Amino acid sequence: MRHIAVVYGSLLTLTLLADGVLSGAECSCGRNHFTCAVSAFGECTCIPAQWQCDGDNDCGDHSDEDGCILPTCSPLDFHCDNGKCIRRSWLCDGDNDCEDDSDEQDCPPRECEEDEFHCQNGYCIRSLWHCDGDNDCGDNSDEQCDKRKCSDKEFRCSDGSCIAEHWYCDGDTDCKDGTDEENCPSEVMAATCSVEEFQCAYGRCILDIYHCDGDDDCGDWSDESDCSSHQPCRSAEFMCSSGMCINAGWRCDGEFDCDDQSDERNCSTSMCMADQFRCMSGRCVRLSWRCDGEDDCSDDSDEEGCEKTETPPCAADQFLCANGRCIGQRKVCNDVIDCEDGTDEHPHQDCRSKSSEENCNVNNGGCSQKCLMSRGLVQCTCHTGYTLAQDSRTCHDVDECADEGYCSQGCTNTEGGFQCWCVQGYELRPDKRSCKALGPEPVLLFANRIDIRQVLPHRSEYTLLLNNLENAIALDFHHNREMVYWSDVTLDRIMRASLNGSNVEEVVSTGLESPGGLAIDWIHDKLYWTDSGTSRIEVSNLDGTHRKVLLWQSMEKPRAIALHPIEGKIYWTDWGNMPRIEYANMDGSGRRIIADTHLFWPNGLTIDYASNRMYWVDAKHHVIERADLDGRNRKAVISQGLPHPFAITVFEDNLYWTDWHTKSINSANKFTGKNQEVIRNKLHFPMDIHTLHPQRQPAGGRNHCGNNNGGCSHLCLPSNKTFTCMCPTGFKRVDKYNCAESLDKFLLFARRTDIRRISFDTEEKMDDVIPLADVRNAVALDWDSSERYIYWTDVTTDSINRAKWDGSKQEVVVDSSLESPAGLAIDWLTHKLYWTDAGTDRIEVSNTDGSMRTVLIWENLDRPRDIVVDPIGGFMYWTDWGANPKIERAGMDASDRTVIISTNLTWPNGLAIDYQTERLYWADASVKTIEFGNFNGSGRQVLIGSHLPHPFGLTLHEDRIYWTDWQSKSIQSADKLTGLDRKTLAENLENLMDIHMFHHHRTTVQTPCSVNNGGCSHLCLLSPAPKSSSCACPTGINLQADGKTCTHGMNSFLIFARRTDIRMISLDIPYFADVVLSVSTSMKNTIAIGVDSVEGKVYWSDSTLKKISRSNINGTEHEEIVSNGLVTTDGLAVDSVGRKIYWTDTGTNRIEVANLDGSMRKVLVWQNLDSPRAIALYHEMGFMFWTDWGEPAKLERSAMDGSERMVLINNNLGWPNGLAIDRVSSQLLWADAHTERIETSDLSGLNRRTLVSPVQHPYGLTLLGPHMYWTDWQSRSIHRADKDTGENAIIIRSNLPGLMDIQAVDRSRPLGFNKCSRRNGGCTHLCLPRPNGSSCACPTGILLKSDRRSCDPLPETYLLFSNRVSVRRISLDTNDHTDVHVPVPELHNVISLDYDSVDGKLYYTDVSLDVIRRVNLDGSSMETVISQGLKTTDGLAVDWVARNMYWTDTGRNTIEVAHLDGTSRKVLVNNSLDEPRAIAVFPSKGFLFWTDWGHIAKIERAHLDGSDRKVLINTDLGWPNGLTLDYGTRRIFWVDAHLDRIESSDLNGKLRQVLVNPVSHPFALTQFKPVSSPLTPFSRISQQDRWIYWTDWQTKSIQRVDKHTGRSKETVLANVEGLMDIIVVSPQRQTGTNYCAVNNGGCTHLCLARSNSFVCACPDEPDGRPCSTISGYVPTPSDKGTAATQAPNKLPKGPTQKSVHPVVNCTDSSLRDCFQNNVVSAPRDDGPHISYVIGGALTILAILILIIAFIIYRHKKLKFADPGVSNLTYSNPSYRTSTQEVKIETSAQKPMINNTLRYKKEQLSQPYSSLSPYIF
Repeated sequence: MRHIAVVYGSLLTLTLLADGVLSGAECSCGRNHFTCAVSAFGECTCIPAQWQCDGDNDCGDHSDEDGCILPTCSPLDFHCDNGKCIRRSWLCDGDNDCEDDSDEQDCPPRECEEDEFHCQNGYCIRSLWHCDGDNDCGDNSDEQCDKRKCSDKEFRCSDGSCIAEHWYCDGDTDCKDGTDEENCPSEVMAATCSVEEFQCAYGRCILDIYHCDGDDDCGDWSDESDCSSHQPCRSAEFMCSSGMCINAGWRCDGEFDCDDQSDERNCSTSMCMADQFRCMSGRCVRLSWRCDGEDDCSDDSDEEGCEKTETPPCAADQFLCANGRCIGQRKVCNDVIDCEDGTDEHPHQDCRSKSSEENCNVNNGGCSQKCLMSRGLVQCTCHTGYTLAQDSRTCHDVDECADEGYCSQGCTNTEGGFQCWCVQGYELRPDKRSCKALGPEPVLLFANRIDIRQVLPHRSEYTLLLNNLENAIALDFHHNREMVYWSDVTLDRIMRASLNGSNVEEVVSTGLESPGGLAIDWIHDKLYWTDSGTSRIEVSNLDGTHRKVLLWQSMEKPRAIALHPIEGKIYWTDWGNMPRIEYANMDGSGRRIIADTHLFWPNGLTIDYASNRMYWVDAKHHVIERADLDGRNRKAVISQGLPHPFAITVFEDNLYWTDWHTKSINSANKFTGKNQEVIRNKLHFPMDIHTLHPQRQPAGGRNHCGNNNGGCSHLCLPSNKTFTCMCPTGFKRVDKYNCAESLDKFLLFARRTDIRRISFDTEEKMDDVIPLADVRNAVALDWDSSERYIYWTDVTTDSINRAKWDGSKQEVVVDSSLESPAGLAIDWLTHKLYWTDAGTDRIEVSNTDGSMRTVLIWENLDRPRDIVVDPIGGFMYWTDWGANPKIERAGMDASDRTVIISTNLTWPNGLAIDYQTERLYWADASVKTIEFGNFNGSGRQVLIGSHLPHPFGLTLHEDRIYWTDWQSKSIQSADKLTGLDRKTLAENLENLMDIHMFHHHRTTVQTPCSVNNGGCSHLCLLSPAPKSSSCACPTGINLQADGKTCTHGMNSFLIFARRTDIRMISLDIPYFADVVLSVSTSMKNTIAIGVDSVEGKVYWSDSTLKKISRSNINGTEHEEIVSNGLVTTDGLAVDSVGRKIYWTDTGTNRIEVANLDGSMRKVLVWQNLDSPRAIALYHEMGFMFWTDWGEPAKLERSAMDGSERMVLINNNLGWPNGLAIDRVSSQLLWADAHTERIETSDLSGLNRRTLVSPVQHPYGLTLLGPHMYWTDWQSRSIHRADKDTGENAIIIRSNLPGLMDIQAVDRSRPLGFNKCSRRNGGCTHLCLPRPNGSSCACPTGILLKSDRRSCDPLPETYLLFSNRVSVRRISLDTNDHTDVHVPVPELHNVISLDYDSVDGKLYYTDVSLDVIRRVNLDGSSMETVISQGLKTTDGLAVDWVARNMYWTDTGRNTIEVAHLDGTSRKVLVNNSLDEPRAIAVFPSKGFLFWTDWGHIAKIERAHLDGSDRKVLINTDLGWPNGLTLDYGTRRIFWVDAHLDRIESSDLNGKLRQVLVNPVSHPFALTQFKPVSSPLTPFSRISQQDRWIYWTDWQTKSIQRVDKHTGRSKETVLANVEGLMDIIVVSPQRQTGTNYCAVNNGGCTHLCLARSNSFVCACPDEPDGRPCSTISGYVPTPSDKGTAATQAPNKLPKGPTQKSVHPVVNCTDSSLRDCFQNNVVSAPRDDGPHISYVIGGALTILAILILIIAFIIYRHKKLKFADPGVSNLTYSNPSYRTSTQEVKIETSAQKPMINNTLRYKKEQLSQPYSSLSPYIF
């Protein structure tokens, strides 16, 4: 019956399968049958019902035994809730032995140690593991943590995580829940790229040179789409429409491999190759995968129709019947045929007979361990850790360690059990099976193309490490050095930075094409990388030095790389045509393939150092696999749900990988592939990924190279358990440890963007990039072995450059007047540099450093290309690509020019000379031949005439000829005599150009130029015999009649500005060649230019540097003559006759004049100007002309002193740019870029006519002789035409971008008469021409004296103000309000100013240097008066009477005083101060006033000795910044930067009124008290007396209003950054006197005035001089000793300030009492009259009444005060930084305890702030 049941069950299973019942999610068996769980393949299994819960695994998945109540466990065991029996000794041991945790429930609480955390389930874990993101307890109770608060610079996601604030609404989803991209503005400005940039499909901008370069720089291949000139992919590759290259076998394989899916378009049905199988879906897979048991087609079609060669194995506790049926192990030998074929019973099995007496009570039923009775039969079972043997009686030990993943790392099997253990650096978790890494919380570090980010895998912490990257792909880190390294495939760079994002620097910047893999050897400090473009693996030191190509043979597309420096191994993937994974020793030896089957696109690779396994991802096969480090035990971990995995890392028991398609970071269990989780998605473009943790770079390995680099001179690389000394690429090793210091012989070749060499010192013949910067398009090469220089031309930067052979000392030799320098040759005998220029059609020569450049040949050239020289024969040879291709020869001095080859030529490219055989070789890219002939062109022969697709460069060495070929992308060689024995030195090299062999064996001979430079003053050039040499001059200079000497310079020339340089074109020679003015300074935006033909100096303005400079015409003696007060100096004119310079400034709308050295600068015109531009002078007539671009545009004229101004033309003008005067015909010429005309009129603006029209965009204009010359922005050219008619226009120089002003100079032309030549016109300062003579003038702001000839050195009344880095002056004597810089040196951050009119010195504080300094207003005699003990000196005031200065120190909260020279320094006030700011003195009244920014802002007053301190105002104040006194009206004025207003009150704080409201952000203010004098008219004084001036941070201006009414607001000066203090300087400002005015009041040190008296005071630090506090008394040394004794009747100190001592009446006590303290009052008369006594008593009574009334008033006011006022606190603006930014914030309310403390301080000070006030 059992047999029938089994058969029936099997048939039922087959029937269900046949009928398709399994298409649903459930199965249904018939009656008396049990339905097993549906298998993973959808199969159903039915078993007899009685087999359920019989303790036997009949279903194979235990589903028939799940939930069954099994027989009771033995008394020695514990019965788990799931029915499992475990040893009772395992109860409550902290291990989950039942696997349902039932053995650990209801356990007595375990006491944890002090450094442990108590889990809710009773476990104890390390306290460090609490809130680290890992579920270490198992019940997650250690991760019930409060989410951290986001900072002010972070955005809080809805899930509580924090991201950078600038990621909000940036288009990327950075929050896991996407809340950072919700509710964003709908109108997002589209990114606009500049002219030099390309815009990717998604808006990003990249450099245009990366467009169509073959690299995926955008990240979506949009920069490589639609590229007609795109370089083709390799032979075995298919190029997608986007430009991406993939394996050709992937074309039409049914899977989208191209990002644009173009590999699956237009496919036929028979596209699979012979070694491939076509799936039903059309996909192609390898033929070897057919019927291998794996679903490779994804539709199982590769496994259909396969013969079943193997029966699927049964479960471990099942028996396999002969017919393939699986039954429970206990059913064997149970006397029932459970297998249909009876193979489970006798005689097939060795079944012993059963007696009816068998039971568990007899001999334990024959069981070795547990015996159970079931249905009257004995059933043997085993303890946990054992399994039943085939005899169903004996128990064998289970080897748990054989099951992968049973333990995280180490596993030791024991009898009946096992023990897990962890390697060093890890610790067992409470589950006793998994290992946790010791150290900080792990961080996933990943490249995101445009940035590098960090994410914590167990929580939602997501931070930015580096941003604004181009295309970061690969990365790795060095944990000990705290560095991160990454490769950028757009920049082709390897970079590094600190792990905090700082210190970004380049490590490898040359010779990279596609560095896709990167790995750090953290033990030996080496950097390894793969490059799929160069097909190499390279190594270097961590800083990129000693770079070496390690592996290159049999390498196609190396991608991922991983190191095991402990074992000395390197592992990498290669996804070329034969995908594979390989490893080698870290010195490149012992290379071996690990895996080369079932691989397609192996991308990521990582090593699990704890388990010595490696994991990799295959993006094409969609799988994550693992294997031992030798490739054995390979297994797929995850084979589903992997669209495009790219990189992978491992940590503890988890794998983490990035996926291109899902734009996500994912994780899974490394053993099973289960527990898959998305860590982060919606990323930009996740690339490489690493786990940042010290255990990912374990420190257990030994450094094989030791501390001395293994004794190696260069690279020490580990190799297995030892090391190898190796040399950088191309360097030979001279012994076991040392490398050669240089290369002896190497092949040098250009590849457009780099210059490479192939060393002939070693056998490898590997090309190596010479580390050069900014090689954009290198074409021609040559070399000089004497100085070991290499030279090259760059046709993109249009320059000739040189560097040492190793890339050091790189410099530009020639970078001007080049358009296409295609050929280059070195004369190694005379050290000359020859080159051809196909753009200018010239051949030029210079010294090898670029000096003394001259044009040799400029006629009858048509695209000259290559050039070679024969200095021994004196000839040079060149090819010409023009309409009539030819090869020519001439002497090296351009003599004896002749054509030697002119037939059968099309594209004659490379030239080479064989000095041994005296032959000339050349290559023709069109004819596709290499030929040679004699030096005169005879004996022409073809050397190589086949298999030359496109030869370009050519060179010879010894018996070989070498050439480059564009089309074959290779360097080849052959025998130079026969053309045979052809060899390929290098291939797969794009953009090959010139080639040369560098060696040290060039022939040297004596030349005529070797001795005394051949007698030449400048250039000595070789020539053919018999002349042998000749002399030449630099471009533009003529050779004198002696044939040896050159003239001193150009006589007639054009000079023009080109923004970043100034150039000259000589008119003395028959050709036009521009020469750069070699000035030893950089130019940013040179606009206007002028020349002083008398001294031969050129003047120019730079609107970016905001300077006017000058130098000699040869570039020497450069100096800046005007370096401040300029904005945009568009026009400049030099009066060579009158020795003046004039300029216009569009930014300030002024026209100014100065001496030629910049002195005596004066504003001539400042009213009614709106963008003045060009300016021209007519000194002889005294006229000045200028153009104005304003509305309307106009052309004006005035006298050269600014008078007699008149508008000449104001109609039909647009953009009048250039301006020139024709003195011969008295005509005015101008160029208009808007009307596109050059016009002329007479000097009165009449008789206007057009000379040239149209002109595209004229700018500068000048005249010389019969011609006019102008620059044109649009045509980028300099033009010439007849000045009278505008006819005969020609272009004299083209291809000159950035053209600006131009001037013509004829130094032979006589100058006119100087109207001021005789005694400067009688003027003391400026003498300026006028039409009818001349006039005297003073520098800006200074009035001419009544004699109309002389000037004062300074204005009488003026403003002084600071703006951090400068101090400036604005005269109030004149109306132009022009600011003039005071030449104070060494300013860093000037805040406060004051002026001493007695000595004429300026005092200022510098909070960067923390000093107080003084200086004369001419910048001389600068000295530091206070240099120590300062923190933030915000306020400064000079007591001009007592010769003291007072200052506030916000950092120390003190007010101090000292003499003006800094001596006798003393602290006056140091308590109850909270950020004191501005300070002012009233010497005649003895008062000191200051503002306080503290928590309770206030304005206070005290005597000048600090006594009688009183709070004047402490209500309705915010940030009281500036403070000034009106000595005449006895009022205080202050500005409030928080309440934005200016207020005033009387000297007692009464009669308060608001003067101006609102003002933006005032900082400082000033005004002055005028007194009429004979020099100052009363009307002007009363006018000046109206104003109060202040500086404003927000409007960046100085403003003023009427101080009486607050009206008539005006801006005095605008657009000034960083404005700080401001003061008025006037002889009427500092007036009045006090007791200290005469003889310092008789005091030895400080004399401090009070209202009606004064005190003498001593400094806090003794200065060595005896100090007396008695006026007129100078103590002797014995007095000093007496003074130190404390008097018994000394008055107690007042609590107002600690350092101020009470006043002692010297007339009422002995002298001893007077000088026992350091402060004393001046003596008064003794014996007061009785009337004074009575008056005094009445006064005291009145004072008491006033005090009582005041207290009542204060009490009521405080009681009813606005509660909101006390809640406001302010964060004051900081100006201590050196930047110009002003930051204004409002902080939160301060804690109550601070308020309490402040309140107590106020209570303490009240008795002293409410003393009887003085009445004025």
